[in-house]
Amino acid sequence: MRYGYIGSMKVKPGHRAEVVAVLVAGADGLRKAGCELYVVTESATDEDTVWVSEVWESKEHHEASLQLPEAKAAIGKVMPFLTGEFTRQETHVVGGLGI
Repeated sequence: MRYGYIGSMKVKPGHRAEVVAVLVAGADGLRKAGCELYVVTESATDEDTVWVSEVWESKEHHEASLQLPEAKAAIGKVMPFLTGEFTRQETHVVGGLGI
């Protein structure tokens, strides 16, 4: 069964665009790692929140992707701009448009 991950992160005021740019720039290599859907969105009601929605072949593919050099580099770039407030939800993906 496909693995879904939906998470939010709070960014320090004035740094959302920088975080979004780094997250979006890293999307190209994810397909090779088993990612089927990767969407980065900005909250429409909170200028300091970023949401990421992902669908993976499996949870193991997702976990392995976090060890990729480019993923580690992206995480290192955005960490200074984050407040440490995160939410996360793991899901079992059953279908839908774009999947």
